[in-house]
Amino acid sequence: MSSSDKLSIISNFDPNGVGTNAQLFGLPFSIEMAEMVIIPVPWEVTVSYREGTANGPEAILKASTQVDLFQEDIFDAWKMGIAMLPIDDLLKSQSDQQRSLANTYIQWLEAGEPEAVRNRYEKSPEGINAACDKMNDWVYQQSKKYLEQGKMIGLLGGDHSTPLGLIRAMAEKHSSFGILQIDAHADLRPAYEGFEYSHASIAYNFMKIPEVKQLVQVGIRDFCEQEYVYSQSEKRITMYTDNQLKEALFQGVNWSDLCKRIIADLPEKVYLTIDIDGLSTNLCPNTGTPVPGGMDYQQLMYLIKTLVKSGRKLIGFDLVEVAPGENGDEWDANVGARILYRMANLVGLSQGKLSWS
Repeated sequence: MSSSDKLSIISNFDPNGVGTNAQLFGLPFSIEMAEMVIIPVPWEVTVSYREGTANGPEAILKASTQVDLFQEDIFDAWKMGIAMLPIDDLLKSQSDQQRSLANTYIQWLEAGEPEAVRNRYEKSPEGINAACDKMNDWVYQQSKKYLEQGKMIGLLGGDHSTPLGLIRAMAEKHSSFGILQIDAHADLRPAYEGFEYSHASIAYNFMKIPEVKQLVQVGIRDFCEQEYVYSQSEKRITMYTDNQLKEALFQGVNWSDLCKRIIADLPEKVYLTIDIDGLSTNLCPNTGTPVPGGMDYQQLMYLIKTLVKSGRKLIGFDLVEVAPGENGDEWDANVGARILYRMANLVGLSQGKLSWS
């Protein structure tokens, strides 16, 4: 499609009008026309507490039409073009199937691994790990396809295991980059409950990729001793726990200075991974593993805006662990949709596709 076609669609679209449910944020852009492609990954096989994150992409899609497109500090942000791939029903079905198997296996573990049924359960992780590996390859192939087309990429989970394939694709495109992780959990377990690709192991799996030169974790407040020891011994990891950040704030250090400290640890190119449970639980009460504490919405926005203003380039991002509530509760998705839109625009700005107002 030509640039004139895109200009025609832009000229005939009312950004102040009522959003429609057909496309993400009610925007009029096709995948071909959009500068940024969002890859939805409805997957939650290895979640270890509450379920529901596999429904996150659909819930955010529905909630996204309530997001106003105007950004007071970014000029004509919506015109960049954002479009989401169709949610893959087969992937969701596979997630449901493997989740059922994982759940019965976890129940066996929590029961103390009864010997009477050991033969039925002890090899379950092998099949589940294989299924998760296929999911990672699917994400990698999708990511590689659109990166080769010159698209910017964002991923929408699903649980936090889902962006590994995107990081692998990024590593083929960029020889050196850092990762900024917003999260309540360190996710540095070599494996959890026998699952190599657990949502609790995603950061550990990031560190297996040589092109990842630095991992900066922010808001961490729930981690085991093994994870802490690893984070202290691995020179590529810097952890800012929620406790450390809050104590500094209580002692009079302002958030702006803390953001500058965090950003100083990052290289020129940065990938952003946001687990919504890194935020205060009042913003994500239905997420899979909520933890008291966390950042508020504007603290997160200020941190990422400061990162972009520092001149660093955001090469891609993901938003994961958004789970809709029961009885039609859309609050988590409402918050998630706003994070998704703002992050997409800040990534576009950092790559020269948009400009500050």
